[in-house]
Amino acid sequence: MPHKIAIVEDDRSIADMYAFKLGHSGFLVQVARNGVEGLEMIKAFRPDLILLDLKMPIMPGDEMLEQLRSHEWGTEIKVIILTNISKDEAPHKLRFLNVERYIVKAHYTPSQVMAVIKEVLP
Repeated sequence: MPHKIAIVEDDRSIADMYAFKLGHSGFLVQVARNGVEGLEMIKAFRPDLILLDLKMPIMPGDEMLEQLRSHEWGTEIKVIILTNISKDEAPHKLRFLNVERYIVKAHYTPSQVMAVIKEVLP
């Protein structure tokens, strides 16, 4: 059974690029454009991993993650933060919300992000 990955990202070109790369690598992928859509999609899809942007309209990623972790079904889902906010500028509460990796988009190529995903999902 292939791993399921949710992408919660408001930048359509970035979301589409990762959805294509992940789908081509055999993952099942769904995309949401903000935290509200993300929570609804994740509840139904039950992914193994979430690629989560922080700065999004309607509900930012840190709020979405906090709400996700408050549900029993959301506590075990692996999360990789994929954002352009430096770790120093990230909301303090992220440190307590069980995140596998924190990736600054500008510092990683898509191939490097794919390698991290494959490390996190053996």
